Amino acid sequence: MDRTILEARECGYVETLTGRRRYFPDLTSGNQNVRGNAERAAINTPIQGSAADMIKLAMIRIDSLLRETSAKTKMLLQVHDELVFDLAVEEKETLVPKLLDLMQTALPLPNGVPILVEHGTGANWLAAH
Repeated sequence: MDRTILEARECGYVETLTGRRRYFPDLTSGNQNVRGNAERAAINTPIQGSAADMIKLAMIRIDSLLRETSAKTKMLLQVHDELVFDLAVEEKETLVPKLLDLMQTALPLPNGVPILVEHGTGANWLAAH
């Protein structure tokens, strides 16, 4: 964490795993509260920003798969790190493994850290959990 703050002070920004930058001019503020808020955001951005990048990349790949295969299944919405689908029952066996793979491989983590994706199915969102 200290290294992230030091690098952010030197560069003025932090990056996500995809290289997306977020700038923090308040890291040099004379106001301790303002500087502290910027430091917390600088620490959080690489983690939360990379997670956001990851889910967006997965969504793009999944959308391509659903279009290319003329699937009946529809991607409905994203809630934080979760994707919700209207899954056609007849596509469940073939499509779910592909969806999981696309999500797990959307943005590989450094050092080969695996990305684990859980899934559930049900008549509604509550039942799928």
